Amino acid sequence: MSEILVLVPALAIGVTLGTIFFAGLWWTVRRGLSSEYPALWFFSSLLLRTGIALTGFYCVARDSRGKLLMCLFGFFIAHQIVIWFAQTAEKKSFLTQEV
Repeated sequence: MSEILVLVPALAIGVTLGTIFFAGLWWTVRRGLSSEYPALWFFSSLLLRTGIALTGFYCVARDSRGKLLMCLFGFFIAHQIVIWFAQTAEKKSFLTQEV
C-alpha cells in the first residue's frame, strides 16, 4: 500500500509536466503562426518546454525507476487530455464561425 502512495505524486507530477508541455505547444502553434517572428516563437518555446519537462523528469527519476515510469505515464495521460481539449476547442470555434 505504501508503494502506491509513493507513486501517486509521481503520476501527478507527470500530468502537470505533460500539461505544461503540450498545452504550451498548442498555445505556441496558435500564436506563432500569426506572429511576425514565428521561428523565434517556436524555438524559444521548444527550449522552455523541453527544459521544464527534462528538469521535472530528472527530479523524479533521482529516487527510483518506478517513479520515472509513473511520471512518464502521467505525461502520456496529459498528452491525451490536451489533444481532446484542443479538438473540442477547435470544434467549438468552427461551429461559431459557421453561425
